[in-house]
Amino acid sequence: MTNHFTKHVVIAGGGTAGWMAAAALAKLLGNEITITLIESDEIGTVGVGEATIPPIRTFHKLLGIDEQRFMTQTQATFKLGISFENWHKPNSDYIHSFGMTGKECWAGEFHHFWLHAQNQGVKDDFGDYCYELQAAKHGKFGFNKQNPINYAFHLDANRYALFLRDFAEQHSVKRIEGKIEHINKSATNGFIESVTLKNGTTVSGDFFIDCTGFKGLLIEQALHTGFEDWSHLLPCDSAIAVQTTGSDEILPYTRSIAHQSGWQWQIPLQNRTGNGLVYCSRYLTDADATHLLLNNISGEILTEPKVIKFKTGRRLKGWNKNCLALGLASGFLEPLESTSIHLIMTGIIRFIRLFPFTHISQHAIDEYNKQLKSELESIRDFIVLHYRVTDRDDSEFWRHCKTMEITQTLSHKIALFKQTGRVFLDDGDIFRVDSWVQVMLGQGIKPQQYHHVASLMSEQELMQFLHGIKQQIAHRLAQLPNHKEFVSKYCSQNN
Repeated sequence: MTNHFTKHVVIAGGGTAGWMAAAALAKLLGNEITITLIESDEIGTVGVGEATIPPIRTFHKLLGIDEQRFMTQTQATFKLGISFENWHKPNSDYIHSFGMTGKECWAGEFHHFWLHAQNQGVKDDFGDYCYELQAAKHGKFGFNKQNPINYAFHLDANRYALFLRDFAEQHSVKRIEGKIEHINKSATNGFIESVTLKNGTTVSGDFFIDCTGFKGLLIEQALHTGFEDWSHLLPCDSAIAVQTTGSDEILPYTRSIAHQSGWQWQIPLQNRTGNGLVYCSRYLTDADATHLLLNNISGEILTEPKVIKFKTGRRLKGWNKNCLALGLASGFLEPLESTSIHLIMTGIIRFIRLFPFTHISQHAIDEYNKQLKSELESIRDFIVLHYRVTDRDDSEFWRHCKTMEITQTLSHKIALFKQTGRVFLDDGDIFRVDSWVQVMLGQGIKPQQYHHVASLMSEQELMQFLHGIKQQIAHRLAQLPNHKEFVSKYCSQNN
């Protein structure tokens, strides 16, 4: 344990990670600490993390952020899930939605009853019993107290950073413009004492948060923390991002379209569409990838295609000495399940819960890093599942994915579901059983068994049970407006 009073926190780097950290610390701990954020206008941000998952709403409530104002200023739309197209095999599709499918019982989840019904000749898709999934398919969205819905957002990441900057500065965060040139460390314990900027200014602090992106200026270049490479599990190492004008229809879900060497995203905002291609450079050149993307988008191109190189993996410690890494500085998982902003959020909240007001405890550091490792590994396994469980063998890339070695934890999860229909979550899982089931079924796994309790229902009871769920969904859907209409009334900049 090191006596180390934390009165001044210095955040290195802006972007989504830096300003999320500044906003949360200022709002929740602002009476106890001062916060300085250093960012350089010379350094651009990656800024393609434009899709989120539902816990971001909890984060906003914690900070007292007004949803309509946030959505207006970030040109946000609603997101009910992700449509996975061509992943199981070419011309196939399924939606991984945020909703709960059917109804659970004490012995097992709804999919056991659905599997039993399939054996009885029922032809309905699993997704027919999920309200959010059906709303997504029909392009509808809306909510009130009588008709709640589980949702997240599509947002403009650069506007989101500016929105949070304004929020943070209103809560007394000081911003310093400048480029960090040197990190100054203590000769006795190796802690970071200050950073020196290009203009010669030195900024001292008690604790430092590294939001400097892939390069990890503090966590890696100064503290030599180390990196665990996961590219043997997730071979994609490149992405191209481009923005286009929006379409007349605004879908309430993200599209993820698999291609021969990776996948393409489409994210609909109010004023434009975010597009991108994630691919493996061993199988596709940057030039061919750019050509492929530009030939598979609609609308007028608004930005130059931007190539981003990355390596999937994690920093060996997210918290090292008196430095915390957030965002790309802490590691990278491709944005297939929209977890980038979520990981920033959970990192901030976990740090606040362990905040070193009077001393830095090694046990607190170890707990933070243990939870981060567990969380990252569970998300990694969930993403790998999409690649590994597939019937695609139409390219070298997919043949590699289909046969590559995977972790024991994921291998067990797949085998357990295939043989018994059961899914049990690990400690770090952020995705619910319903999510794992939707993706495993969508990717083509058909369980050999299901829980015996499902077969204890008579055929008539089972049919009434299923019919009742579908009837309730149909009734709720009938009350929903078109997604674009709802967005226009709720949070359009034109209002």
